Amino acid sequence: MKRKKVKHLVRNKENAIAFYKMAYEGNPAKAVELYVGDVYIQHNPLVGDGTQPFIDYFNRMHNEYPNKSIEFVRAIAEHNLVALHTHQVWPGNEEYVTMDFFRFDNNGKIVEHWDAMQLIPEESAHGNTMY
Repeated sequence: MKRKKVKHLVRNKENAIAFYKMAYEGNPAKAVELYVGDVYIQHNPLVGDGTQPFIDYFNRMHNEYPNKSIEFVRAIAEHNLVALHTHQVWPGNEEYVTMDFFRFDNNGKIVEHWDAMQLIPEESAHGNTMY
């Protein structure tokens, strides 16, 4: 039983990364087709609920900012949740740290999403990185 649980956690982490990368790099419709379940609940206030608003948002972001990049710094899975910690670079060299949380159904499909995004400051009081 324990081995099966670990496989699900690994699968969910891999699926969350593949989903986010595919959507971010310009193919959100395919990402939804492959990785999203029957329901998609969105908590980002800039994106509507459901799959079509997600597709529309990421298509617009890709068209407006085709040269943005993303690096997946870490992924953590627990129960039916995956957390991704990413480093994004947008035009003008604006750098962001993001934290995304995905909830999965029993079939390994994403059904809910939360996120937080912060511009990486040029200076900090401690000298540590955001990662």
